[in-house]
Amino acid sequence: MKDIEQLNHTIIEFYEKLSSWEQSVVRDKGFSLPQVHIVEILGAHGAMRMKELADKIGVTTGTLTVQVDKMVNAGLICRRPHESDRRSILVELTESGEVLYQEHDQLHLNLTQDITAKLSDADRLHMLKCLQIMNQEF
Repeated sequence: MKDIEQLNHTIIEFYEKLSSWEQSVVRDKGFSLPQVHIVEILGAHGAMRMKELADKIGVTTGTLTVQVDKMVNAGLICRRPHESDRRSILVELTESGEVLYQEHDQLHLNLTQDITAKLSDADRLHMLKCLQIMNQEF
């Protein structure tokens, strides 16, 4: 039981440090954290329906609509009709949104390289497998 408590506290500490880093990076860009998360999801997965995007970030479509409106006005994303479902609207990154995604993704890659620099290749692979298993539980 002691091990699970230590793991719990270590995960929380890592989450807090990562969140703090993320906040500082986002603040420098002038966007909110939810907006950058939307850019990350669309950058990684491509265009998607509003409902799909809302599910991925864990908000209602109403809450998402407010963020999307701001991001459309900022030129980061655009809306377009779905090709085969006339009732659906897709959101996708604009060129500016794609640039922001690439820049932010590179910052994440740099951070990952920095914080795993002391790990062996085998340790990184083991960590990857553990995180993949943990992510499936959400």
